[in-house]
Amino acid sequence: MPRIALIQQNVSADIETNKRRTEEAIREAAAHGAQIVCTQELFTTLYFCRTQDCGEFDAAEVLPGELTASHQALARELGVVIVAAGFEKRATGLYHNTAWVVDADGSFLGLYRKMHIPQDPGFEEKFYFTPGDLGYKCFETRFGRIGVLICWDQWYPEAARLTAMEGAEIIFYPTAIGWLPEEKPSLGVAQHCAWETVQRGHGVANGCYVCSVNRVGTEGETEFWGQSFVSDYCGQIVAKAPVADEAILYADLDLAALEDHRRIWPFFRDRRIDSYGGILKRWGK
Repeated sequence: MPRIALIQQNVSADIETNKRRTEEAIREAAAHGAQIVCTQELFTTLYFCRTQDCGEFDAAEVLPGELTASHQALARELGVVIVAAGFEKRATGLYHNTAWVVDADGSFLGLYRKMHIPQDPGFEEKFYFTPGDLGYKCFETRFGRIGVLICWDQWYPEAARLTAMEGAEIIFYPTAIGWLPEEKPSLGVAQHCAWETVQRGHGVANGCYVCSVNRVGTEGETEFWGQSFVSDYCGQIVAKAPVADEAILYADLDLAALEDHRRIWPFFRDRRIDSYGGILKRWGK
C-alpha cells in the first residue's frame, strides 16, 4: 500500500523560491511516510499562460537537466519516487509542458509531454506549448506502476484509457485550473463538479487510482481552486485538499484491492476493440 503525497501550493514570481519550497514540501512528505510525491503543473513558475508574452520562454529549462538531476539526488536521499511537471525547452522555438518521473533510487525514468493543449481566455497554452509526441506511458517504480497526464488531458477518456492500457495502476494529473471572476458566480460550481467528476470516471472505467494535484492562490484574474484529490477505482474520493490553502495531501493506496476489483469488474476483458475504429476520426460523419 504505497503512501502518496500531492503538493498543493501558492507560487511566487521567483523560480528559485518555488523550487526551494517544493523541495521542502517533498522532504516533509517523505518524513510523513510518503513514498510517491507529485507536484502541481508548472511548479517552478506562476501560471504565465494567462497572457501571450515571448519573455516567458526564458523560464523554460532543458529536460533532463539541472532540475531533474536535483530531483534524482533528492529521491535517492529520501527513498521516494518524485513526479514533477515543469516548462521544457526542447530547442529554440520549441517548448513543451512536461512531466518527469524519478524512481526511489534516483534513476531517471523518463518524460511525459502534455498531449492536449488548451486555448481559452486566461489559458493561452497554444502560444507556448507544442503538443506532446512521446505518447502515453506507464512508469515502473519501486512503489507501483504509475502514469502521468497533465491538466487539459484530464478531460479526455482516451488518454486515461491508453495510459491504463500501458499498465498504470495510479494516474497522476499535475494541474493548474481555476475560476475567472466573470464566470465563477454562475458557472463556478458546475465547472469544478465537471472537472472532478470526469476524473473520478476515468478511475472507474480503468480500474485505477486517480491523483489530481492543483495549485492555489490568485494570479492575475485567475483564482486557482485547489481541491487536489485522490479517488479510487470506484470513483470514491479518499482524500481531498482545501479550496484556498496550501496543503500536502496524503493517501494510502491499496493496490491489492485494486487487483481484486479488476478481477470482478473486468472492463479490459470485455472491450470490443473490433468496434472502435471510428475513434480515430475527428468526427463521426
